[in-house]
Amino acid sequence: MDMKEFFDRLSVDRSNWRDVFSACLGKMMCVQNACAERVVRNEDWNVDLERGVILFDTREYPIQFIGSESKSSGTWLWGWENINQFPDSLIRLAGDTRKCGEVWQLEALTVDEFELNDIFNGHNLSIVACGLADGYCYYRCPHEVGAFFVGISDVPDEVFAPVDLPRFVSVVTQCIEQFALDHRIFAEAFLLWNRTPYEADGDALIAHFAQDLRIEFERADDDLRIASIATL
Repeated sequence: MDMKEFFDRLSVDRSNWRDVFSACLGKMMCVQNACAERVVRNEDWNVDLERGVILFDTREYPIQFIGSESKSSGTWLWGWENINQFPDSLIRLAGDTRKCGEVWQLEALTVDEFELNDIFNGHNLSIVACGLADGYCYYRCPHEVGAFFVGISDVPDEVFAPVDLPRFVSVVTQCIEQFALDHRIFAEAFLLWNRTPYEADGDALIAHFAQDLRIEFERADDDLRIASIATL
């Protein structure tokens, strides 16, 4: 089951940025943590855009150019705008993300350039671009006047491996503290990606790890928010 199938199962409003971001976040936090451990490994990076690869030490991986942040203008520019005349093969992921945005009428994925803020920035946009796709982590490549973001493929399978109970709880706690989310969509999409069986129990989810986990929600205005998370 891929992310778009998760959206169908969870009735995600594809025109709502928060819903889409919430559905992608758990997966990509785990992927990015594993990417740091197994791909980056605290090594210096070098990008060869002509060849479409990134190197960490001597390890080489194919990339997709997602987009760039500019310090001077304080804006994000999607890769499909292609001001650098990259080959189409290098901006395919950005183009696929735009196609999703056009079908879903999701403005953040279809407007080529806009101001950066806490919600719309290179990290969050890359989380969605790579979260909607299969087989990508991403990397921020800083330079003197900003940074560009690349999706990385052909990485070890372990980068996309499910996480255990302690790691799951750690990621959930970190995400709900750091981001504005739909907590129910976030938790269920994370469990689906993690291939963890679960069922609903009123305003709670019971997830079947090696030890069962209960995620309790409470109503806040029109939202369900995580009130507690504990093993059974």
